[in-house]
Amino acid sequence: MDKLNLFAALPEILLLAGLCLVILIDVLRKSPHPAVGIDRLALLALVPPFIATLVQAGGPRIYAFDGMYVVDALGNLLKVCSYIAIAVSIIYARGYTKDRGMHRGEFYGLLLFSLLGQMVMISAGNLLVVYLGLEVMSLSLYALAALRRDHPESAESAIKYFVLGALASGFLLYGMSMIYGGTGTLDLAQIAQRFSAGQVNQIVFVFGVVFIVAGIAFKFGAVPFHMWVPDVYAGSPTATTLLIAGAPKLATFAIAFRLLAESLQGAAQHWQQMFLILALLSLILGNLAAIAQTNLKRMLAYSTISQIGFVLLGLMSGVVGGSAEGAAGAYSAALFYIITYVLTTLGTFGLIQMLARNGFESDQISDLAGLNKRNPWMAAVMLVLMFSLAGIPPTVGFYAKLAVLQAVIQAGHLWLAIVAVMASLVGAFYYLRVVKAMYFDEPTDPQPSVHTADARVVLAFNGLLVLGLGIVPGPLMTACLLAIRQSMGA
Repeated sequence: MDKLNLFAALPEILLLAGLCLVILIDVLRKSPHPAVGIDRLALLALVPPFIATLVQAGGPRIYAFDGMYVVDALGNLLKVCSYIAIAVSIIYARGYTKDRGMHRGEFYGLLLFSLLGQMVMISAGNLLVVYLGLEVMSLSLYALAALRRDHPESAESAIKYFVLGALASGFLLYGMSMIYGGTGTLDLAQIAQRFSAGQVNQIVFVFGVVFIVAGIAFKFGAVPFHMWVPDVYAGSPTATTLLIAGAPKLATFAIAFRLLAESLQGAAQHWQQMFLILALLSLILGNLAAIAQTNLKRMLAYSTISQIGFVLLGLMSGVVGGSAEGAAGAYSAALFYIITYVLTTLGTFGLIQMLARNGFESDQISDLAGLNKRNPWMAAVMLVLMFSLAGIPPTVGFYAKLAVLQAVIQAGHLWLAIVAVMASLVGAFYYLRVVKAMYFDEPTDPQPSVHTADARVVLAFNGLLVLGLGIVPGPLMTACLLAIRQSMGA
């Protein structure tokens, strides 16, 4: 283990240098047009860390800074997915932010800062580093939610997000302090070793696990810690909503895996039972509440809650009767699910941004009425995305749900798999309602949508990828399995 290995943190160093450059150029330039070209600079700032991550990929697991930082296959996979998610979000947001006066340097600076926090979370090998990355990401997203200062709903959602997010961070920090009190260390690897050796205070340790699970559930948006999700999704500018709904879910999965599946696997009998309850409540309440929504962003928020239920099902199916024999398969199914969910989310909120224009948010289901007559290719992409969220073959959502359900059945929870299938059938109703509005209702908005050529290309590729990964899921599933096995083997 190298106590100071800057190569391990090279992607983060390059990203920090890039975002500082973006901010400085925005401040020092004298262009009369605000933020002209800043979006392209932000995209260019993603290239060096992306290349550095690819260079690190395929190599051995690296520990740096006295074990506080970890570079492995799981981290590299999630970082690459995060770069792609942020790049796509920038492209989708270009026209939307220009129409609403948000196309400024601080938007892209905060966006890159949130990505930096996510990267730190993904590679964290120490409880303090986890918390540091979480706060860098969260504070950036709070500011992005409030960036549209002339919009009362945006300010209200930002306040709710900040207050409840601070509460979640408090839960997580309190849980970490109790884990430290029970084990005497902040290092994730040492926590696992001391628990296996029986060198922990069991009562304090278990209470710490409870608070950590609560904090992670807040960040995921799982029931009953979901109250912020619908209001923040609906009230924030759609460009910010995509940033909250997309890449941060990958970072949250990373800390859930590193904190629970890696360092606290010995306490799986405690946190898996909590995940079971959270998953069950999320599947039921998320799908039932979504039926009553007429606001498209609120519907997708409740959809997110139900989708997170499947991720939690995968995570709670790893250890069975004290045996971790099927853990790699279950955790890789959950990883595959969260990656493909983020891919689908990028498309849905990206399409909403492309349909919106100044003074028209296109955030009601009725706003999509007759979309097939106005723009057939956009309606076709939205059809694929809705089918994927509903789990209809041959989209990737079907395979992702199937993989998780197989893990749940192998873990001996057949009844839970049946409940999940029934909840998905309920969910199919409100997804198909969007399809019905696009193809069978009369148009209510005669004005054509105006969007950039690169956004059209990215949206088309987004839809094709959702369809293609459903037909050929093998390469991504294999990458997920190898990443999980390397992390668990270490």
